[in-house]
Amino acid sequence: MKRNILTLALAVVFGTAIAAPIDGEKKEVNAETSTVTWKAYKVTGSHTGTISLKSGALEFDGDKLSGGEFTVDMTTINTTDLEGDYKAKLDGHLHSDDFFATASNPTATLVFTNVKASGKNSYEVTGDLTIKGITKPVTFDVSVYGSKATATLKVDRAAYNVQYGSGSFFDNLGDKTIYDEFDLVVDLEF
Repeated sequence: MKRNILTLALAVVFGTAIAAPIDGEKKEVNAETSTVTWKAYKVTGSHTGTISLKSGALEFDGDKLSGGEFTVDMTTINTTDLEGDYKAKLDGHLHSDDFFATASNPTATLVFTNVKASGKNSYEVTGDLTIKGITKPVTFDVSVYGSKATATLKVDRAAYNVQYGSGSFFDNLGDKTIYDEFDLVVDLEF
């Protein structure tokens, strides 16, 4: 009788432990309602545009952000500050091998490697960003409010071999120089 009670007790304890989530909760991001906006700078001005998420998820331990992973559809890169022929020309150039080579590199990824709380709803995140098959670490801030999250990243395109008009690769560009760093503003819904 004692043995049956002990066996039953162990089954309940270990059965409950196995059923409990170990890695926290994974929340899929709604790729249709989430937005990624970019802004790139040159000596004579700037350009803005959008790019679509293909998929993504944030991971939580209780109500605290603990991880994340995203795939961006590079074939959707789009300029929003131009119209007509100028827009078509810049969009085509961004898709070309001079910039993001989207035919051979249709996606970019970001995988969180470290998440550190920096405030009530704020986190400092380090992740591996892969563009054109090159992976480099990036650090940025994320804020989470309910079922929404926002992040702003500065990306150095030179680190990903995006050379066109870059003073890091070419001399004497003058007012044709395009700065290496561009901004990404990410608004996520999950």
